[in-house]
Amino acid sequence: MSGKLAGMDAVRLMAFDVDGVLTDGTLWFGPAGDTYKAFHTLDGHGLKLLGAGGIEVAIVTGRVSEAVRIRADELGIRFVRQGVADKVRALAELAEEAGVSLRECGYMGDDVVDLPVMRACGFCACPADAHPLVRARAGMVANRSGGRGAVREICEAILLAQGRLDAVLAPWLE
Repeated sequence: MSGKLAGMDAVRLMAFDVDGVLTDGTLWFGPAGDTYKAFHTLDGHGLKLLGAGGIEVAIVTGRVSEAVRIRADELGIRFVRQGVADKVRALAELAEEAGVSLRECGYMGDDVVDLPVMRACGFCACPADAHPLVRARAGMVANRSGGRGAVREICEAILLAQGRLDAVLAPWLE
């Protein structure tokens, strides 16, 4: 098991990019310049499962979008950083705020701008359709594409690695 994959069992805060990870990367622009994004319910439930398993969830993204704020509020995600140019710094600040080390943080990104933060944390992942350089450096590559269940896949893998998946799924399996 690679070091970045092995780091999955130590994740206490998992951060996610938005465009290309929580969405399929498509940006829809309305006539007034509004930006629209589509989020997959499987991914949203995966984020809730992480929280139920005791893992903090964060969003760290370079763009600013009201849709992201609304979705984060809906899912109860308290760590949200938008308009971020330096994702390593943003994750370090979030780690400090959450009381964890960068080695206890994970990040899921999809493009080359995510590589520095992926290197800085203990575990990193990407969707199946991520840039080839990102796929080559990720600790885990999801089988699904961004915005199409890849986040859920990674969330469940983290919970499984930590022996928490059965407990968080139990309410629906009994």
